[in-house]
Amino acid sequence: MRLTAILLSLLTPLFAAGFNVRDYGAVGDGIALDTEAINRAIEAAAEKGGGTVTFPAGTYLSFSIHLKSHIHLQLESGATLLAADPADGQGRYDAAEPNEWDMYQDFGHSHWQNSLIWGIGLEGVSISGPGMIDGKGLSRKSPGPRRPTKDGDFPLSLGDAEGAKIAVNPGAEEDSGMEGLGTKAIALKECRNVILRDLVIHRAGHFAVLATGVQDLTIDNLKVDTNRDGFDIDCCRNVRISNCVINTPNDDAICLKSSYALGRNQFTENVSITNCQVSGYDLGTVLDGTFGKTQKEAPDREGVCGRIKFGTESNGGFRNITVSNITMERCRGIALETVDGGLLEDVTFSNITMRDIVNSPIFIRLGSRLRAPDGTVPGAIRRVRISHVNVFNADADYASIIAGTSTHPIEDVTLSHINIHTKGGGTREQAERELPDVDGAYPEPSMFGITNCHGFLLRHVRGITFDHVSISAATPDLRPPFHLKDTRDARFHFVRCEPAEGVPAITTEAGSDLRQVHCEPELKP
Repeated sequence: MRLTAILLSLLTPLFAAGFNVRDYGAVGDGIALDTEAINRAIEAAAEKGGGTVTFPAGTYLSFSIHLKSHIHLQLESGATLLAADPADGQGRYDAAEPNEWDMYQDFGHSHWQNSLIWGIGLEGVSISGPGMIDGKGLSRKSPGPRRPTKDGDFPLSLGDAEGAKIAVNPGAEEDSGMEGLGTKAIALKECRNVILRDLVIHRAGHFAVLATGVQDLTIDNLKVDTNRDGFDIDCCRNVRISNCVINTPNDDAICLKSSYALGRNQFTENVSITNCQVSGYDLGTVLDGTFGKTQKEAPDREGVCGRIKFGTESNGGFRNITVSNITMERCRGIALETVDGGLLEDVTFSNITMRDIVNSPIFIRLGSRLRAPDGTVPGAIRRVRISHVNVFNADADYASIIAGTSTHPIEDVTLSHINIHTKGGGTREQAERELPDVDGAYPEPSMFGITNCHGFLLRHVRGITFDHVSISAATPDLRPPFHLKDTRDARFHFVRCEPAEGVPAITTEAGSDLRQVHCEPELKP
């Protein structure tokens, strides 16, 4: 028996599928730099046709890690992959690769190699926990030269738009003196068959995950508490995001994009997002369970972020997407935006709960920023279905907004079984405001200033149905629940609202028309 045990102990390493980073020189003490050892383990696995590169318990300090095809990185329980800080003088992250299409999206979306873990043109790769990726040494800024902008892109002011908070270019943090920094925890470009599962990701720089042109991507059971974006899914196809907790007070939690970073228009399509929680609590306080509420604003001064958004990068468009079973707390609302020429069509949201929403619970915007090659024209939004949404304690300043442009209206939207409870308190002066069009502005609910209604603001829409929708306010709001401008074929079925005394339930302008069935009170323009 003893001889058998000895033989097994000698033979087991020969047949083991794993490549332990400690066997390749990693120390795992959080002080010694383990970059070369980790990359040696990955190279060894790749030479064998693939395998699992394991990180046993310990803290592994590293700069850029080069992922390879058919490699599984496994961070075991107690293992932390710690992003090194170039300021400590031990090294630098890989330089951002050239991209001739920089001008059409922010620098951070245009480059992948300046990351903690990156891979380009790979297949069959995965990263799993239950360990942690800690991006302590990553930068939340996007290094690189300030990109060119077109007239009207990111306006510094919105004229007479009362209450508008957009005052800075969100890309203005770009700094040509930041070469050598890493900005992303995981960056993947044009890869196939990717799985990210059971990880914890903390303070991950500009992006926890940037996936561009990835096909067949699964993100499951990740807990992310980070200082800017959580997941940016850009020009990707066949994507499944499920069972994740994402806390991002300073930027978006789950953000679908369709930029021009690949040098072509490409849809983000066939995407399902389900059973997730997004929030804007103080950084790190979801991981430690304290759920802090000290921070009040994100860098763009729009309030904390943490939402689900499509856009702003929207050259290729979005289609065939479902979002379901989502809780949203202390964050911005749902934002569906296409402003750079792409289509947004065949999208459904269902079973959404929101609490303490800091701006519009629902924001759908078709605009004409057109940060795209010359000749690009505005896109379209159509066939959007949003149902079974419950909103409590939404911000008083901004109604839900569905807004196209006078030349490109939004088409075919249905909102059903939706209850929105706001803080209320709007004034008669706000109700009388004439809102600007600002077609080329950066899309945020505050682009129009404080809205002249408190439930739904509709502008340039063709074909919208409200079915079993309820609007209420905690304190009397002297703005009407609904305001329609240039909205045709609006249908209201079983709509309930509670306008303040002497305030109409709905106001209209610019030739809007509506039909109603069993509404309380009757909607009289």
